[in-house]
Amino acid sequence: MTETFADRVITFNNTIRFTGELPKGIRIMNPFRENKGIREIAAGFYKKYYDDNRPRHLVLGINPGRFGGGLTGIPFTDPKRLVEKCGLAYPGPMAHEPSSVFIYEMIDAFGGPDAFYGKIYINSVCPLGFTSERPGGKEVNYNYYDSGELTVSVYGFINTSIRRQIRLGVETDTVFCFGTGKNEKFLRVLNGEKKYFKKIVALEHPRFIMQYRSKQKDFYIAKYLEAFGSVG
Repeated sequence: MTETFADRVITFNNTIRFTGELPKGIRIMNPFRENKGIREIAAGFYKKYYDDNRPRHLVLGINPGRFGGGLTGIPFTDPKRLVEKCGLAYPGPMAHEPSSVFIYEMIDAFGGPDAFYGKIYINSVCPLGFTSERPGGKEVNYNYYDSGELTVSVYGFINTSIRRQIRLGVETDTVFCFGTGKNEKFLRVLNGEKKYFKKIVALEHPRFIMQYRSKQKDFYIAKYLEAFGSVG
């Protein structure tokens, strides 16, 4: 039986692991090891939308958040969108991630999940997430670039992960970057050194849009559609 894009993504997810040392107070979030049920949830998604060998263009976000990919194993897909938009079951409590809301409104405008995921594969510069603990014990999302020490710790892991994602079967003429600040800056420097992609197209991060530009959401959806429509 021919291996599909979905099979390669599932193998990538189930074998991804960070073995380095993290700065004090930072915890890594690997949903595929912390909750084996997530492997089945994510596999169902990728088998539904990626069980073929069509090439896709890669989108690189920052790293998974606690209420989206951290719960479902699917970047920018919270449990509510997984059920309502993708028609897939989720056994746990529903959770809401603003970034996922924006992404699926954009996907609806694109033509729906089948059309979008037939062209685009979303992951992250750092495909595992991080949390830090605030006074009082509350855990919050933490980005790979939020401290220089963390960036150095995960640099090799990021490089390896991007190479592995390219081997999934993505096009390398253009890569899309979610985040026009630190994520874009890091990716441009890295790509300048490694020459992974010919062109980087940066788009405002969905979280930024929902938090600071929600009244202009339609403008950003149109911007995303124009960018994604320019490839393939």
